[in-house]
Amino acid sequence: MRALRAFCAAAENESFRLAADDLYLTASAVSHQIRQLESALGVELFKRTARSLRLTDAGIALADDLRPTLEELDLVIERNSRVVGQEVLKLSVQPFLANELLVPKLSEFFADNPDISVTVDTSDDDADKIDRSADISIRLFSAPPATDIWDRLFALRLVPVGSPGFYDEVKVVGGRITSRFPLIVHDARPKAWQRWQRSSGIALPRQSKIIRLNDMVSIARAAEQGLGAALMPAQLCDARIRAGSLVPIFDQELEYSEAYYLTCSDAAAARPHIARFRRWLLKALALES
Repeated sequence: MRALRAFCAAAENESFRLAADDLYLTASAVSHQIRQLESALGVELFKRTARSLRLTDAGIALADDLRPTLEELDLVIERNSRVVGQEVLKLSVQPFLANELLVPKLSEFFADNPDISVTVDTSDDDADKIDRSADISIRLFSAPPATDIWDRLFALRLVPVGSPGFYDEVKVVGGRITSRFPLIVHDARPKAWQRWQRSSGIALPRQSKIIRLNDMVSIARAAEQGLGAALMPAQLCDARIRAGSLVPIFDQELEYSEAYYLTCSDAAAARPHIARFRRWLLKALALES
């Protein structure tokens, strides 16, 4: 949503700087969000020169589609912000976990807790970092975090996945992959495939094409499109596997010492609406596992 709003502001102003002023951001932040959006969509939205910024045909089409949707969303937010007596819960969650695990489950929470509003911030993808401005953070940590309250949710386990068509073409002879096997690599874990190779005992092709991406959403899309094999968090790509857009290529997983933790302060945990959300999430994840 942040990237879509940044795009609409830039399209209206034909300037990242003016869009940044409207959104109370820096121009570089607006530019970064739009590049992430272009990467996720796989299209160029703007033609950039030293002196001008112009929408491409794809950008014009997206702007035309988005404007009425965002206007309607603003009206929905305005109507609901007038509800008196609602508690507001601020969550800080890494983007892919929010997209794949948390957001799809929120309707269950709201059904039982109509008096609680939730704000989800997914702007920070760093591990080992507690967002002190949030009531609850869900982050990857290499050890139990230094905070008052923490709950270990699950370990980071990476599973090799690809599209069904890609899976059908994989061939292994004598413990080595002999078919075409492009590797989709996450910039945050550039050596993950080498670690998987050592732990699994399955040798990668000696010369594999490398596709480097910097976020898990783009990695999931690339794998679904058959561009290569990706190592993705097992618990977070389960919905895509159930839907059939991704297939586990091998059973062997790569487990890290890092784990996802829920963290909050003693003061936050004592507030009834935050305690309710924490209990609900821990139960929901226990049932999921």
